[in-house]
Amino acid sequence: MKATLVIPSRGGARRLPVLLEALSKQSYADWEAVVVIDGDIDDSASVVAQYHYLPVRTIVFPKNRGRVAALNAGFDASLGDVLIRCDDDLEPAPDFVEKHIAAHQGEPCGVVGLYKNILDDTPYAEVYGHDADERFRREAYATPAEQRWRYWAGNCSMTRHTWREVGPYDPRFRAYGWEDVDYGFRIVEAGYPVVLEPSLETAHYAAAVSTSSRARRAFLSGQARFLFDSIHSGEVPHSGPPRPKNTSPWNIATNLVALCTTYSSARSTGHAIDFVLPRLPSQVGSKLVALLVEASAVAGYSRPHGAKNDV
Repeated sequence: MKATLVIPSRGGARRLPVLLEALSKQSYADWEAVVVIDGDIDDSASVVAQYHYLPVRTIVFPKNRGRVAALNAGFDASLGDVLIRCDDDLEPAPDFVEKHIAAHQGEPCGVVGLYKNILDDTPYAEVYGHDADERFRREAYATPAEQRWRYWAGNCSMTRHTWREVGPYDPRFRAYGWEDVDYGFRIVEAGYPVVLEPSLETAHYAAAVSTSSRARRAFLSGQARFLFDSIHSGEVPHSGPPRPKNTSPWNIATNLVALCTTYSSARSTGHAIDFVLPRLPSQVGSKLVALLVEASAVAGYSRPHGAKNDV
């Protein structure tokens, strides 16, 4: 079986060498990659060209068209029997392609490998980021099998047959987030399970390395979640309440902070928290970060219009 890795990229000139070096060491020989550069703002095409000895093709958009357009162009150009989404901030192990191929030897399914986030050594990572990453993976593996479509993301695969049946990623997800969750849901709707494969956990150089960047992404993710719920109204149990409903002190605080949180204030408040984190006890700092992140997600859901695409 031949594998195609679809690699969407924007501003990836510093990330792509790590990924392409890792792909040069793959144990499985029959693979190709399609790198789709979503507006070449940093000469990424020249970086990819340096790896001319690898089976890599490049598609360059003349301007930014968004992650979904890049994914769809890459999948449309693919030649493989197994199609792997591999985001440009991953560092796959040598058996990455081999294990994705092996996961498709049985009944048709969608396959997900979770991220093992690599974070810069920052106060945010120390008090919140590392713990949040580990908690995310624990919760993912504890999720019932029928709900695991929620973890479809940047390290996942399906057969060409499944791609043709499910169709392209939904272009309505033009800004940040949830185009992947939406696709996982559609795979299950087409009758195929989504499985989490622990052996495919992959190093991921996380972009959210501060409270400010994490809060902004949470806000945009909240907006995208609203779009998902709007598209699939009545088809799927709600992705989560727009506001926490029980009256615990934490949820009251989250809702109150969300009422006055905008995308801009999530950024500025995050900067302020990042500034004071080194001076706070770790437990206090962790709670402050968590409060802003959760409130930003609620605020984004409540203010779903005017989504930005700058993360």
